[in-house]
Amino acid sequence: IGLITVKVDDSVNTTVAEKGITELLTMRHGKKDFFIMNSDTIKQTIESTTGTMKLLISSIAFISLIVGGIVVMNIMLVSVTERPREIGLRKALGATRGKILVQFLIESMVLTIIGGLIGLGLAYGVNSLITTLAAASLEGPPIISLNVAIGSIIFSAFVGIIFGILPANKASKLNPIEALRYE
Repeated sequence: IGLITVKVDDSVNTTVAEKGITELLTMRHGKKDFFIMNSDTIKQTIESTTGTMKLLISSIAFISLIVGGIVVMNIMLVSVTERPREIGLRKALGATRGKILVQFLIESMVLTIIGGLIGLGLAYGVNSLITTLAAASLEGPPIISLNVAIGSIIFSAFVGIIFGILPANKASKLNPIEALRYE
């Protein structure tokens, strides 16, 4: 006999049933020359593996967001250092520190929203490719949730704001006289 499948009633504890089957087979064979696989154990293994994969993918996504945010911050710092005359002129014409701050925060937010939209476009393209190539083996087409898409755009804007604060603050603190003198 290569395989014995035992189905246990829902009212019976699977651990108790497994222990009883092990004792019975060991008693009849005189030794334990078999192994038992419990579907609950398989389920726990799958859940553990899935949890590990979620943690790994979340860690990679978090690191990617940090790196992307740093890139946005560097782009905005370059933008601030390349446009001191514009900032000085705006301040000389009466723009407040808050308005300069908002201008650069909006710029960084727009930059990250555009990146988020490009990412959504790529996700839609990959989704369509999967649907086309694996249509026969799928139970239905993969779906991109509208809530998730909107949430990702909002999160992209939030990343732009967070990583745009330092450059925006630097721009808003520029002295208008020194900024206008800059060439």
